[in-house]
Amino acid sequence: MGEVKLSGKGLPVTKKILAKASGKEYVESGEFVEAKVGMVMVNDLTGPLALDAFEKLKEKKVWDKNRIVIVLDHQIPADSVHSAELHKRLRRFAAEYGIKNFYDVGRGGICHQVMVEKGHVKPGVVVVGADSHTCTYGALGAFATGIGSTDAAAVFSTGSLWFKVPEVMRINVEGNLKPYVFPKDLILHVVGLIGEDGAIYMGLEFTGSTIKKMGVEGRLTLCNMVVEAGAKTGIIEPDEKTIEYLKGRVKESFTPVYSDQDAKYEEELSLNVEDLEPQVACPHSVSNVKPVDEVGDVEIDQAFIGSCTNGRIEDLRVAAKILEGRKVKDGVRLIVIPASQEIYLQALKEGLFEVFVRAGAYIGPATCGPCLGGHFGLLADGEVCISSTNRNFVGRMGSPKSKVYLASPATVAASALTGKITNPKKFM
Repeated sequence: MGEVKLSGKGLPVTKKILAKASGKEYVESGEFVEAKVGMVMVNDLTGPLALDAFEKLKEKKVWDKNRIVIVLDHQIPADSVHSAELHKRLRRFAAEYGIKNFYDVGRGGICHQVMVEKGHVKPGVVVVGADSHTCTYGALGAFATGIGSTDAAAVFSTGSLWFKVPEVMRINVEGNLKPYVFPKDLILHVVGLIGEDGAIYMGLEFTGSTIKKMGVEGRLTLCNMVVEAGAKTGIIEPDEKTIEYLKGRVKESFTPVYSDQDAKYEEELSLNVEDLEPQVACPHSVSNVKPVDEVGDVEIDQAFIGSCTNGRIEDLRVAAKILEGRKVKDGVRLIVIPASQEIYLQALKEGLFEVFVRAGAYIGPATCGPCLGGHFGLLADGEVCISSTNRNFVGRMGSPKSKVYLASPATVAASALTGKITNPKKFM
C-alpha cells in the first residue's frame, strides 16, 4: 500500500483526490475537471432513472462491469406492483451487462452500508452514487458525493465525470465526548452551527483528537450528514482504524491520500466537545438544533432506530443497553431496522433482537424503512416521531401534518421508554 502525502501545493485532501483522479498536480476552487471514477452506485429508486438515460446513449456499453454497484434498498421487499417492476428491470440490466455487484432483496441492505462493508470504497479515489448520502464514504478517505441519475448513466458508459472543485472547510474537533453523547450529536451540533445552507457545494474535512478517537462507524455517521449543511462531500483522512476496517473487505490495493502539511482552507471551524450534550434537530429543519433538555415536553407516537445514518451494530448495541429489562411506553411504536444483512446477523448473534422484542419493539428487514416515507412505518396526521435518521423535512416520514425530530439512537431509545423526548443519560 502506497501513500500520497506531500505535493508542496498546499492542497487539502478533498482537492488532492480530485487532482489525482484528473491527472493533475494541482487544482483550485471553482475549476472544472474531468475525473476518473473508482466506483458508481445506484439504488432501486435512482437506478431505473439511470437506465432511462443509459438507453438513450448511442453506444449502450458499460465502461467496467465490476465498478458498477446496484443495491435494492429503499422499497424492499417490493411494496407495490410498480416497485416490483422497477426491481425486475434492474435485475434484467444486471444480468444483461454482467453486473456482479448486484445486491438483491436479502443479499445486501441499505446501499451506503453495503458499499462500505462489501469493500466497494477505497481511500484516495472518487466514488459517486445516485443518492445524496453517498457522502457517507468520505469516512474511509474517499472523495464521495451524490450525483443525479443522468450523470450516473454517463459514468456507466465512460467511467468519468465533470466536477467543479469545491471550496473546503476544515472542522477541527477536540475533547472527549460524554458517555451518553455520540457522533450523531456532534454532526447535529455542526449542522446547527453551520446552517442548512452554510456549506453549499463545499468539502468538509474533519480533523482533531475527537475524530482520531472515533471509530469508523461514528465517522460514517459524521460524513453521512454533511449534505444536510449543503456540502458536496465530507472526508476524514484514513488512519490505522480505517485500514483495519478495510482488511478483508477491499480486495484491491489502494493508495491513501492525505492533506499537504501546508494545506489551505477557505473556512475553518474549531470545536471543543467536552461540554456537548445530546442534540435534537426539531421540525422541520436539520439545522433547527437544540440540546435535548431544551426541547421541552414533547410527547412521541413513534421512535425509529435505523437508516444509513445510525443503523449500524454499534447503534443497535447502545439502544439495546438502554432498553434491556425495560418496556417501550404504552402508546409508542418503536421500530428497529439494521442497516444490512451483515448487521442483522450480528445483532441476532449477540441477542440484541431478543432485547428489542421483549421491550416491545418491531424489528424490520435490512431496508431504508420509514426514513424516506416510501415504505412501512409512516406517520399519520399530527403524529410525532423521534428518529435516528438524517432528515426531518415536512412530510419526510408520511403525513405533511406529522413532525419528525432527529437524535442519536441512545436518545431515541430513551424517548421510547418515557413516551417523550428524553435525555439518555438517565438510562446510562
